[in-house]
Amino acid sequence: MFVTPAYAQAAGAGAPNAAFQFLPLIAIFAIMYFLMIRPQQKKMKEHRAMIDAVRRGDEVVTAGGILGKVVKVREDATVEVEIADGVKVKVQKATLAAVVSKTEPAAEA
Repeated sequence: MFVTPAYAQAAGAGAPNAAFQFLPLIAIFAIMYFLMIRPQQKKMKEHRAMIDAVRRGDEVVTAGGILGKVVKVREDATVEVEIADGVKVKVQKATLAAVVSKTEPAAEA
């Protein structure tokens, strides 16, 4: 009765190109990479370099907040840290949060 026939407005207009449909998804991934993933990877790389450069005599802070002086660097990924006179603790290298003061390498003759 009161229904009018519907006519196609744009005959021949198909779906948009598939590349345009994925463009927002690609843009979001690129933004996430540059704002989150890349800085985190850079931070991890710097931390790994700091851990590899730890040597005897350096003052370090562990992840638990313990401040001490490195007495011995071991091959099994641990270091021996002196936290007080005569008190030595073995900690994993990965738990070192920061190197407070760095010692200069000894001059070799």
